[in-house]
Amino acid sequence: ARIPLPALVLLKGDLGAGKTTLAKGLIAGLGAAREEEVTSPTFTLVHVFGDVGAKNGARAKVYHADLYRIEGEHDLASIGLEDALAETAPCVVIVEWSERLTLRSSWPVIRIELEHAGGDRRRIALQGLES
Repeated sequence: ARIPLPALVLLKGDLGAGKTTLAKGLIAGLGAAREEEVTSPTFTLVHVFGDVGAKNGARAKVYHADLYRIEGEHDLASIGLEDALAETAPCVVIVEWSERLTLRSSWPVIRIELEHAGGDRRRIALQGLES
């Protein structure tokens, strides 16, 4: 399965469930950065990664947001996700703690919920991605 461009990837799960690890893999898989270059945007709130090859030679950015510290509409408005979702070039926006996202988008949405399954195992529920 491939992530469509544009796409809004919503990650949900408890602390330590693996949201950032999954985001690292997605960003590396899209070719936007090497996995070791991706860190949690918990304190910066949003990281923007370079161009990703897109169809017809277009280039796309990947935005990685962590809404753990967001406490309302004002905080959300201050981080610029609305601008990312209004991009004219195709983008992928990956959002950790997506249950705090109140913005609406017409983009295709991929929902991924991670849950601890004991030890290093995780249970992952995926919705919205076609193979």
